[in-house]
Amino acid sequence: MKILLVEDEEGLILTLTDRLRSEGFEVETASDGQSGFDLAAANSYDLIILDVMMPKKNGFDVCRDLRQKGISTPVLMLTAKGETIDKVLGLKLGADDYLTKPFEVIELMARIEALLRRSPAMANGNGAEGFRFGDVAIDFKRAEVVRDNESVELSAMEFKLLQYLIENRGQVHSRDQLLDAVWGYDAMPTTRTVDVHIAWLRQKLEANPRHPQYIQTVHGLGYKFAG
Repeated sequence: MKILLVEDEEGLILTLTDRLRSEGFEVETASDGQSGFDLAAANSYDLIILDVMMPKKNGFDVCRDLRQKGISTPVLMLTAKGETIDKVLGLKLGADDYLTKPFEVIELMARIEALLRRSPAMANGNGAEGFRFGDVAIDFKRAEVVRDNESVELSAMEFKLLQYLIENRGQVHSRDQLLDAVWGYDAMPTTRTVDVHIAWLRQKLEANPRHPQYIQTVHGLGYKFAG
């Protein structure tokens, strides 16, 4: 497993690099935001650990720009700030988790393990950049979906919803949880919005949308991806 550490505190770089390598990870580092962005855009990683306050380009901008390029690598943000608004902003920009400095390395390792468990990279036959089910192939990095060798056009929110369900496959998500995770904290759609997007995904991707095999309803609770 390959991790990119983007951090400008030399002591922390050394500490985390030593610990991660001792746990069997391959680690590359960058000491400013622009260098980190360039590495993340040009190479494949299983996880990016991203400090917020950095020279040249801050972590929020790095995360936002990576997501806009269609790079879906899990991002764990580090910051000295503990305000809720900063946490919300990081998550809205596409971060997957958030840890406030100072922190215990053991907690960081637990967060890393949790993120990697949810990553498509942990699925047999599926890499961090892609996923397959049935006759559907997904390229997360390019935000492309192909079914039976034909391109499938998904809206940005359809793709984001599909990716979230796949990355957390097997777990049941309520409509409210999906609204928070996919549409964002300041979005104001109704829970009906989730149902409509689920229906569209089934029409485009399921062999039998009326009896979906993968995008399943768990009655009384919500939805899950089974596959």
